[in-house]
Formats: sequence, C-alpha cells, structure tokens
Amino acid sequence: MTDIRPLHLAVALDGAGWHPAAWREPDASPDRLFTAAYWADLAAEAEHGLLDFITIEDSLGLQSARYDGPDPRTDQVRGRLDAVLIASRIAPLTSNIGLVPTATVTHTEPFHVSKAIATLDYISYGRAGWRAQLSRPWENSLFGRREDSAFLLADYQTPEGQRELADRFDEAADFAEVVRELWDSWEDDAEIRDAATGRFIDRDKLHYIDFKGRWFAVRGPSITPRPPQGQPLVTALAHATIPYRFAARTSDIVYVTPRDAGHARAIVAEVRAEQEAAGRAGQTLHVFGDLVVFLGQSAEEAAARKARLDQAAGSQYASDALIFAGTPAQLADLLLDWQDAGLSGFRLRPAAIPGDLRQVTRELVPQLQRRGSFRTCYTATTLRGHLGLPRPANRYATAR
Repeated sequence: MTDIRPLHLAVALDGAGWHPAAWREPDASPDRLFTAAYWADLAAEAEHGLLDFITIEDSLGLQSARYDGPDPRTDQVRGRLDAVLIASRIAPLTSNIGLVPTATVTHTEPFHVSKAIATLDYISYGRAGWRAQLSRPWENSLFGRREDSAFLLADYQTPEGQRELADRFDEAADFAEVVRELWDSWEDDAEIRDAATGRFIDRDKLHYIDFKGRWFAVRGPSITPRPPQGQPLVTALAHATIPYRFAARTSDIVYVTPRDAGHARAIVAEVRAEQEAAGRAGQTLHVFGDLVVFLGQSAEEAAARKARLDQAAGSQYASDALIFAGTPAQLADLLLDWQDAGLSGFRLRPAAIPGDLRQVTRELVPQLQRRGSFRTCYTATTLRGHLGLPRPANRYATAR
C-alpha cells in the first residue's frame, strides 16, 4: 500500500489579488476592500475548502512596484487595513481555519506584537499565528527613528549589503524570541479565579523574562495570560540563506519560493541544515512552497486571463514566487511532485479574488481529496492541531 502523506494548504490574501490589475476584473469588489465583510467572506471561502490557514498581507508603507520607495501609480490598489485587526474581526465569524496576519518587526515593539497575537489566539480559540516580516528600508522615513538606508535591492548582493542584511535579520530573530518568551511569561495555571478566597492569580507563576540584547531590553511579564495554543505559530517568508537562517531559528513554518522540484529539494536541504545548526533538529519546521496561481478550466483559459490582466496593467506580471497558469488538476500534479521533493505544504497566492480563490477551494481541493492527499473534514480545533504540532511546554514552568 502506498504511504500517502497529508498535504497542508494555505492561501495568502492580499487586497483584490496578487496581480496588480486584479481589482479591475468583472467579479472583483474594489468598493468592499476596506470592509470587514469582504475579509469575512474570503475567510469563509477558505474555510469551506478546509484549508489549514489564511495569511493576510500587511506593511507599514503603501504598496509599490518599487523596492526603494513609493511609486506614482494611480491605477493599482493602494492602501490596506491592519492585518492583525482584520484577523481579530473575522475570528468570531469562523470556526476552524487558522488566521495568520502579517506584523512587521522593524518599527514595532515585540511586547505589542506578543500581546496582539495572544489576544487573537484567545478570540479564535487557538487558531492564531503570526507572519513576521521586516520593513522595507525606505519605510524608515515614515517613522523618523532610524536613518534611511541607501541600499537598493541589488546592493544586498555585495559583502557590505550581506552584513547589513544579516544585522537586520539578527534583530528580527531577537524580536521573535522576545515575543515567544512573553507568551510563556504566564504559566498555564497562573489564573486561580477563586472568588471565595479572593485570589485571581498566582503571582509566583508570572515570570520576568529579563531579555537583554543588542536591540531590546524587555523585563516582562506580558499583560496577557499564556495563549490557548501556548505558542501561536510563527511563520516567515524566506528567499536565501540569511532569511532561511532566521526562519530556522525562530519559526514553525517557512515559506519558500522554488522554481521547480529540484530547486525545492535544494532549498529544503539548506533549511534543514540551518535548522540543525540552530539546535532545532528535533523540532517540526514545516517548509511551504509559495506559488502565484491563475486557474481556469483549461490551461489556455488561464493563460489568456493572465495575458488580459497583464495588458490592463501595462506590463507583464512578475513575482518572487513561481507563477502558475493552468488547471486545478495540473496544479495538483505540481504540488504532489514538489511534496515528494520535501515540502510539507503550500501557500497559494490567488492572482485575482474571488475567482482564483474559489478555484482553489472548489476545484483544487477536490482534486487533492480524490487522490487521498487532503483532508475531507477538519479533525483538529487549533492551528497547531491542523499542522500536527504539539502544544509546547512552558519554558518557565519546566525550569521551575
């Protein structure tokens, strides 16, 4: 009998879709982009497809076609709602799907992010995660607390650029560590809630984390009790060695961008080597492949739709991830091929919403189910449960 491994599947939601002209599609809803109902509908559709989780894109600066600053375009979606607040709003309207908003690490404080994601975990009854993201250098000018970086994207390939990049990711790693320690700063049974004795908490089970590093000095404890999952999921997108190292040190899921099965195999090997070097070889670290998807009833239909969107945008769409245009059956073939290369799941980026999202939930998912590679119902109640991750012990309770 063939051993069929379950495939994990998520979708990355960004405005009207990942193609910059998606908002102009006939079935798009640009007038609803800044409403809670819009995001609730997308989450409900993803949950209908039994997906593991959704991620919600965010940034501190306006969307831009340029890496080094805002662009002057007025024909593309600009502006967005706060991802963590979106997730908190739609959490009570969903029952099973995981909610993983993006929150940047460069211009925020780990105490705030820790509290926000812990709160989301309570609101969702254990379905919260966090996508940790670094800000783009030009966003420094929006805050005035850091000097603007003179580095362009190509400059990061130089030795000096690599040192600056490593420095930024080291800061992000410390940020994530503070977040995790704050989640553990309350033991699970710290709340007594005994009205008869007048004791609400056991103060001995709240812990100072006393984190001292180059960028942060955080005493703690958090003001939010330990989240239902103990540790909500930490996830990160990575494209090269330095970000792989960051993800291997800090994350439960790393999203990667392979071009083919061979490339996927090489990326997985590098991530596993970094995971071992970080002392986490015995822990589960999921490696998800990212793809932008244009789906249709035929490969020709999908390609024609992409060409139409490219024409509306005035240029051919390019992405950091592989762009797939084809049928759901062809995409299922690709996903299973890449799974054999070592990936445990995929985060699909719908090119246009709602069309490509519905193709994922109503066409791709049944394809995978017929092949025995995807769930036919939810069997867990938490995001960690969906991904086969145990609830971790509290580091301070274990030490005590």
